[in-house]
Amino acid sequence: MTSDTNTPTTLGATRTVISVDAMGGDLGPAAVVAGISRSARENPDIGFIVSGDKPTLEALFAKKRDLADRCEIRHTDEVVTMDAKPSHVMRYGKATSMWSAVDAVKSGDASVCVSLGNTGALMAVSMIRLRKLPSINRPAIACLWPSRNAGGFNIMLDVGADIRADQEDLLQYALMGASYARNGMGIKHPRVGLLNVGTEEHKGRAELKVAHELISDAADAGNFEFVGFVEGGDIPSDRVDVIVTDGFTGNVALKTGEGTASLISEFLRQAFKATPFARIASLLALTSLKRLKKRIDPRRVNGGLFLGLNGTVIKSHGSADETGIAAAIQLAITLSKSDFSHKLAARVASASSARQDTDITEE
Repeated sequence: MTSDTNTPTTLGATRTVISVDAMGGDLGPAAVVAGISRSARENPDIGFIVSGDKPTLEALFAKKRDLADRCEIRHTDEVVTMDAKPSHVMRYGKATSMWSAVDAVKSGDASVCVSLGNTGALMAVSMIRLRKLPSINRPAIACLWPSRNAGGFNIMLDVGADIRADQEDLLQYALMGASYARNGMGIKHPRVGLLNVGTEEHKGRAELKVAHELISDAADAGNFEFVGFVEGGDIPSDRVDVIVTDGFTGNVALKTGEGTASLISEFLRQAFKATPFARIASLLALTSLKRLKKRIDPRRVNGGLFLGLNGTVIKSHGSADETGIAAAIQLAITLSKSDFSHKLAARVASASSARQDTDITEE
């Protein structure tokens, strides 16, 4: 295991390399190293660049001897806290583990960055170091949402990168979401829906009506099916694979969904503890309850994907444990092996060129 930050990594010579920010999570670097170890066991062809405090990480990795030749530690002196202002990190964050982890992708030493840190700061650092794709106005954060689909999840974006989104932004979200569905979830011809207050075409704000037309026109060239407007109840349905919305609406929906899931889980626990008979019933239903818990376990879908950048960055929940961190790393591995970053850039560039040609023709 090397910790020389001035020497380019040699890990990538033989394997895919994932960059991990080890210092940003609520549970500390021990949980991150445990997640890396779990991922390494399941993916023997993967290497890791781990950014953080060198003495702390070396002590943790000393207990994981199977990772000795698969991890490179890059020492950093500082950590981005959860309450740090993105503007401050942009100016003074070069010595942080988050900055180092993103830089590993910029330099080409790693293909994907995974961080548990401050979302706003991570987006700010990612935009500074990786820059936006040439034709992207606003990057987006995409999340996986448990659904009735065969694969178990739908994709929703944006869920908080930017509270604003005009019709062109929503079109770009549709293209990027469809690319994520193909390369990250193996859906060859994804179905895309535009979130609105109703499914009728006359409903919604002006920019939504224009976006409806733009996305519909781009569907054939973008290799996806546009199902039109969808409502909040369709987010977990099997009617759609990708839900497109602005960051304000998406973030509210995401936090509402997480809160509702937590509330239902708490109510179930209370109900099964209410009486002796309820406790007996819980024992009888234990297998089914475990199956339900696994189905809705947020750790299985841990990882918000930053889309629209010259590189792939995944934001893990700050409170993620070993299981959640391993899930975020697995998403990173899947996207890396599919060459997602280059395919997304090509798709967006192609769509932008087609739009420009259409505009010129119409003029």
